[in-house]
Amino acid sequence: MYYTYLDTRAGTLLFIGDNRTIHGIYWKVFKGTPLPQTDWTEGEAPFNVAIQQINEYLEGKRELFDFSYELKGTEFQKSVWRELLAIPFGKSTTYQQIAMAINNPKAVRAVGTAVGHNPLSIVVPCHRVLGVTGKLCGYAGGLDAKRTLLDREYIAYSNN
Repeated sequence: MYYTYLDTRAGTLLFIGDNRTIHGIYWKVFKGTPLPQTDWTEGEAPFNVAIQQINEYLEGKRELFDFSYELKGTEFQKSVWRELLAIPFGKSTTYQQIAMAINNPKAVRAVGTAVGHNPLSIVVPCHRVLGVTGKLCGYAGGLDAKRTLLDREYIAYSNN
């Protein structure tokens, strides 16, 4: 397994993957971010395409990502993450709307938990999920990072 860190204007990201596939892009500040293991190798080369695309996104030159990645999680988590991937650039949704979309309208809290365990920050756009009133809710990278990403996509939100 390989890893590297990328400093961005939104915060520091940890990339994890092998020579073919990205397995994780985590915010360094997130308490759930894995720690590099002693048998992992640090290096940017396996992540060149992903890093380039993340940088292009943050610079306003890209809206979609097309590098190879794998989402590992439970079937419920994957169903939530698929819904996140369906949120168009520049649009937002709510936890309730995601619960409805996966045909589990009472699972709003479980949806929130799954969103919080998203292993591919920015790429699987959990930053596009807002509270029912448009309010900013928790974010693995912190609310400043979420504001940066929402502002990048011109998505309106409420600070209250």
